Amino acid sequence: MATSGNIPERIGKRLSRNGICSRREAERWISQGRVIVDGIPITSPNILVNDKTLIIVDGKKLKTPEKTRLWLYHKPKGIICTTNDPEKRPTVFERLPPDLPRLILVGRLDYNSEGLLLLTNDGNFSRMLELPSTGCIRKYRVRVFGKPQTEKLNELQNGISVRGVRYNPIFAQVDSFRGKNSWLTMSLVEGKNREIRRVMEHLSLKVTRLIRTGYGPFKLGTLVSNATLEVKNQNLEKNIKQMKLEVRRHTK
Repeated sequence: MATSGNIPERIGKRLSRNGICSRREAERWISQGRVIVDGIPITSPNILVNDKTLIIVDGKKLKTPEKTRLWLYHKPKGIICTTNDPEKRPTVFERLPPDLPRLILVGRLDYNSEGLLLLTNDGNFSRMLELPSTGCIRKYRVRVFGKPQTEKLNELQNGISVRGVRYNPIFAQVDSFRGKNSWLTMSLVEGKNREIRRVMEHLSLKVTRLIRTGYGPFKLGTLVSNATLEVKNQNLEKNIKQMKLEVRRHTK
């Protein structure tokens, strides 16, 4: 994901790629006068820079971006995907090993959901993973209270609107029944806020457990709850190349 130092890129993108903030945060920081480029405070995130450009953020020189890295984290139920929670609930970042660099979450899981989270030091990589055009399939194991109707689940493949919100195609199949509970496997591309819970509620089913088991080529596998695992660089580069090809294919 790292670009050549001779190739210009927008300052907002550079700050994000450096991993110190998102592009949206970069725009805010720039508007607040916190970013200086070659001795001049800037007001636009579209200023072009390269690795020879002197960039100062909050009085400190911006380091050259590190190589893209990615970690898998098995989020347990009962922690929140944010850096600071006003309600003082435990956060994902409080659970990570202290020796990790500043990381950016790829997508979210809600407070009561569990399973695979991705974290990276590269804001642009995070954005690419989240874009529906990248084609990253999110896979889940879902327990619901009630007995799903196969016909209704099959209709989700055409997309569905719930309370004015349009959801892209969702693929769902019933794996097993036990008493009044059912286990489903579900796959989707977009992953809007609380998408599975809201769609299941629309089908008169209550989600009682939700576990993300996969995100694109990355799998939860046997990673235990609250554990962190870095993806080996060779595997990561292979996956990045494949995803870039998917982006080009979907945007032609």
